[in-house]
Amino acid sequence: MLFLPDEARSLPPPPLVNKGSVWLGFAGWTAALLDNGFNHRPVIRAGVHRQILFTTVGWFVGYFLTKHTEYIHAKRDRELFEYVKQHPEDFKATEKKRIGELLEDFHPVR
Repeated sequence: MLFLPDEARSLPPPPLVNKGSVWLGFAGWTAALLDNGFNHRPVIRAGVHRQILFTTVGWFVGYFLTKHTEYIHAKRDRELFEYVKQHPEDFKATEKKRIGELLEDFHPVR
């Protein structure tokens, strides 16, 4: 689970700025600020190097988790499409109906 298999290399990489990276980067920065506050240091001005480090670590952990999540979803999609391909009798295409056939006749009541 920690490392991605080689077949994950065929997937396109996620963007550098994604939801997981931003949230965990923010969480890392908040953790550095809380560490400063709990140790009675100036919250924002002290330990700027630690703030940058925690933010960077959170950003890369978020990027890795996003990449891992996309791999898991792609793997599940591949397995489901393969199942559908092997069992076409369970997934028959339905005939397409027009919207007029689906709706009932409208009679306004006044």
